Amino acid sequence: MRGHIHRRASRDRAGHDKVLWYVVIDVGRGADGRRRQRWHGSYPSRHAAEAARAEIINRWYQGTYVEPSSTTLEEWVRRTWLPSMQTRVKPSTWDSYRRNFELHLLPRLGHRPLQKLAPGALNAAYDDLLHNGRRTGAAAGLSATTVRYLHMTLHKALSDAVDAGMLTRNPADRAKPPRPDRTSPRELRTWTPDQLRQFLASVAGARLGTAWHLAALTGLRRGEVLGLRWADTDLDAARLTVRHTIISVAYEIQDSTPKTHKARMVDLDARTVVRLRQQLECQEAERQEWGEDYLDHDLVFCRENGTPLHPDTFSQCFARAVAETDLPRLRLHDLTHTHASVALRAGIPLKVVSERLGHSSPEYTMRQYAHCLPGMQAEAASQIAALVLDGSNVGPLCVERANP
Repeated sequence: MRGHIHRRASRDRAGHDKVLWYVVIDVGRGADGRRRQRWHGSYPSRHAAEAARAEIINRWYQGTYVEPSSTTLEEWVRRTWLPSMQTRVKPSTWDSYRRNFELHLLPRLGHRPLQKLAPGALNAAYDDLLHNGRRTGAAAGLSATTVRYLHMTLHKALSDAVDAGMLTRNPADRAKPPRPDRTSPRELRTWTPDQLRQFLASVAGARLGTAWHLAALTGLRRGEVLGLRWADTDLDAARLTVRHTIISVAYEIQDSTPKTHKARMVDLDARTVVRLRQQLECQEAERQEWGEDYLDHDLVFCRENGTPLHPDTFSQCFARAVAETDLPRLRLHDLTHTHASVALRAGIPLKVVSERLGHSSPEYTMRQYAHCLPGMQAEAASQIAALVLDGSNVGPLCVERANP
């Protein structure tokens, strides 16, 4: 590979003469036999151009050379990256990537050439998102957690650009997104067992009362409740299997899989089994009433004609039911948090709670719900004090004595 320095005189907008330096690299001959050259620059001095030429040639021999391109971040994301991701991730994840780029990242960074993105530009965009990221409300910023998720999405898109030979290195590697643990953590909102009992009693006769009962007594998420099939329930054995979810992607209902892509089995209590048997009877009555117009999807919870219930409608019905009580306002997803907190406070082993919720590991469950276990710290403090200060319950000392 050969390269040389090219000097070019130009004139700026003020009419002043200036000299710019370029690196011209020979990259071989094309199919027509003509020599192919790539220009790099401009550089403010010959010394800077010589340094750049040495680095470019070094990258060529290391196999990391990237040809110059004016492709912008927006062109890369819209034309190449997002279409390629449609077959690699869940539809809900893909829609999240699309919305995050369109709403937050492309308006701030999309016009920049991909190869000229620098960590400083990314950091400036993150800072702006923290202070002015919301589309409604003056000076309303996004949370540190949300901005860090945007950084992870951008990092993935740029990493794929490196793999595609569009970039030499990922500028997001050296960016500094905000750290959520440096901000006040969001407090999980839950009901006490008495409050949950009051709510379930108030919706016992509602059409979706059994669905909310199931969510509260099993910890199933919204999509898992709506995606539950009768084929995945075994009421005689008092258990169900979570295999499907129903999600909303751009407000369109789609079938999907559980959060960890793995099915899990959840045991049921006797009263929940009774409620599900009653649900089956009510659904059979609706099937007979609709006759041939009933569209059977084998769903445990659905619309009167058997079609899937939209997740947003399910959440809105829950919000209205809560509003009719004097209970603290909770989101539908907070029923999962309530189930976990009640179980942990009741002394249910952490591993069992983690399995019921479908978490990736008990460690993740502990991080999410550590606030539910204050009694364990108090008990540990008492035992340590008794051992050290009172000398009670002292076992064998593990101390090696030096030979006399």
